[in-house]
Amino acid sequence: MQNNAKKPHVLIFPFPGQGHINPMLQFAKRLHSKGVKATLVPTVFLSKSSFFNSSASIDLCTISNGFDEGGFEQADTPYAYLSTFWNVGPKSLAALIKKLRHTAHPVDALVYDTVLPWALDVAKQFGILSAAFFTQSCAVNSVYYHVYKGHLQLPLRGSHVSLPAMPPLHVSELPSFVAIYGLHRAWLDVLVDQFSNIDEADWVFFNHFYELEPDVVDWMSKFWNVMTVGPTIPSIYLDQRLENDKHYGMNMFKPNVTACMSWLSGKPKDSVVYVSFGSIASLGIEQMEEIAWALKDRNGYFLWVVRETEKAKLPHNYIKETSHKGLVVTWCPQLEVLSHESVGCFLTHCGFNSTLEALSLGVPMLALPQWTDQCTNAKYIEDVWRIGIRARPDEKGIVRKETIIRCIKELLTEVGKNREGIKKNSIKWKNLAKKAVDEGGKSDQNVDEFIAKLI
Repeated sequence: MQNNAKKPHVLIFPFPGQGHINPMLQFAKRLHSKGVKATLVPTVFLSKSSFFNSSASIDLCTISNGFDEGGFEQADTPYAYLSTFWNVGPKSLAALIKKLRHTAHPVDALVYDTVLPWALDVAKQFGILSAAFFTQSCAVNSVYYHVYKGHLQLPLRGSHVSLPAMPPLHVSELPSFVAIYGLHRAWLDVLVDQFSNIDEADWVFFNHFYELEPDVVDWMSKFWNVMTVGPTIPSIYLDQRLENDKHYGMNMFKPNVTACMSWLSGKPKDSVVYVSFGSIASLGIEQMEEIAWALKDRNGYFLWVVRETEKAKLPHNYIKETSHKGLVVTWCPQLEVLSHESVGCFLTHCGFNSTLEALSLGVPMLALPQWTDQCTNAKYIEDVWRIGIRARPDEKGIVRKETIIRCIKELLTEVGKNREGIKKNSIKWKNLAKKAVDEGGKSDQNVDEFIAKLI
């Protein structure tokens, strides 16, 4: 873009959660690197809390969701939080767009998180272009779309579901809000309502890359102007074209960077099991103990992220007793850890951001999904992308110590019959992820095409 040309101005409006903000902030950085003025729109509470450090190149403009002092914790229930947000948010967003109208950089387009569909209505109100941004996979969102359309009637009947452009799914492989009807109903409503007005969006973005789900992307492209624009992870781990793009802009918890990286240093290649269940998932005590004993009894190296609120679930004196082989931390710099050569596999809850990170860095996964989209992601990890295996629970819903140990051996030792194939596939997907965002790649082309429509 010529220097004397007016930069198009894009608002990036994520749902106020780490798993939503990080990919959308990375997309904002991509836009900025290509000459676009990108402004991130966090809530007032989020902007002054956590460890929120937006890139210096990305402007911030806040809006209110009605919980400026305490965020989600300030609300009594999810319903109370969502209803207030849905009432206050549209007015606050409209006021921001109206205010920016009278500056040197009025808004040209709004990229909004799909779980905030009313943002599209606000964009239409001001006659600006709009792009819906999904932070979960096409497959997962296809399930919610079919619920919205009434093609999947809840509660489900039967044990399997067949949907266009997807492998047959057992009910246990569907998103938990769909599989177990009535579970977290407020959030199911939010995810289904993503599609209430999406036909009016000018673009529909997904934060991964085309080759990951070509059939579902092509199927969705029959209805919407679908573009894959990822993987939306820091550039240093992919194409390295964005200067100093080493980190996301937000951490809900302070990472133990020095402790983690010093501990990993010197460990043999592919010898460490990295364990993390993300920023939200909370395991039961029995499941925590099974994981703990598996890591201890296996007698191999492990780095385990146990959030402060979860530490009481560990067996007595566990951290001290395993310190010769393991390191337990409350949070860690996950991308740095996954990119370290000593890490041989990732025992993960299969959140989509974690899944994309491991896939983009070529790390095999041991899937232990907990809820929401994670069971569907685990299905794709094991059976579609073939970059890991799922540890199966018993009749009580608990994955036992013996199963975990067996799965780790499958991924890390020579006796694992699928080890070589999984490692080979992991490298294949790592290369495809980098190619997608590199110059001339499919995701890179899609971002350029989007920008061209704004000029």
